[in-house]
Amino acid sequence: MQQQKSIKEKYYIETVNKYGGIYLTEDCKLELLKTISKDKIKFDEPMKNHTSFRIGGPADIFIKADTIEDIKNTILIANKYNEHLYVLGNGSNILVNDNGIKGIVLKINIRDIKIEKKDNKAVVTVESGVQLGVLGLQLQENELTGFEELSGIPGTVGGAIRMNAGAHGKEIKDVVKETTYIDMKGRTHVITNKEHEFDYRKSFFSGKDFIILNSKMEFEYGKKEQIKEKTKEYMNWRIDNQPIEYPNAGSTFKRGKDFITAKLIDECGLKGYTIGGAQVSTKHAGFIINKGNATCEDVLNLVKHVKEEVLKKTGKKIDLEIEIV
Repeated sequence: MQQQKSIKEKYYIETVNKYGGIYLTEDCKLELLKTISKDKIKFDEPMKNHTSFRIGGPADIFIKADTIEDIKNTILIANKYNEHLYVLGNGSNILVNDNGIKGIVLKINIRDIKIEKKDNKAVVTVESGVQLGVLGLQLQENELTGFEELSGIPGTVGGAIRMNAGAHGKEIKDVVKETTYIDMKGRTHVITNKEHEFDYRKSFFSGKDFIILNSKMEFEYGKKEQIKEKTKEYMNWRIDNQPIEYPNAGSTFKRGKDFITAKLIDECGLKGYTIGGAQVSTKHAGFIINKGNATCEDVLNLVKHVKEEVLKKTGKKIDLEIEIV
């Protein structure tokens, strides 16, 4: 005779069915609160507070991991309770659903930088939560050149490596020597530059759940004033040519193999086209911006319209660069 299920078991089964298998149990919440400092945990936290788009519904539970131990503990507990775990960097290349994220959002906030002089070069070990702009300033202060083009990108080192971020003809692959990451069983691995499998806006980490802990990069010494001037030049270009005055998730669409996507969108007369609070930027057609209280649905409807118009008028299919969560 089959044993009758407890009320708790029945409730769990009902909620699993309701959310398609993704639901944060009370037992999981309690263990997280016992293991990780309470001031690092928030419940029903609006994701719009943690994305550069300023869009997104609540996360069931939001954890800011300031240490590698926080990261490992969260992974182990998520595994124990079979909970969905989403890893967040700076939130600068994502669009979060209006309904939010079911399960655990783990924000990587480890931010140490170590510089070791090696002959006429320096090996810099950077933790994945370091923002690219902060790294750029640190390299500038230590008279290290080779990062000026990348320092204006609004993201973290981990996110930049995951998507092989680039600007002005340079990509993160050009400076990375090796990366240390952790898998979803809590095991640590180290890979070389070649093993990153870097390509246009993707890498070995794309589409995988691995969490980048740190990367070693190599830079040559240069003259501080020249580094500073070059960095300023790229930053001014960004100010003049990109809509950084509005919330956005960076370049919305990928570059085509034989075309410049922003140019096609512009030629289709879509600059300034608006749906709800989302608009194709009048400054740079490759960006969709949040003009005020835009929803994820607004952005997705605008993306759909842009894609359809470009395909209809030019015959070119354009793809998203931002990640939809």
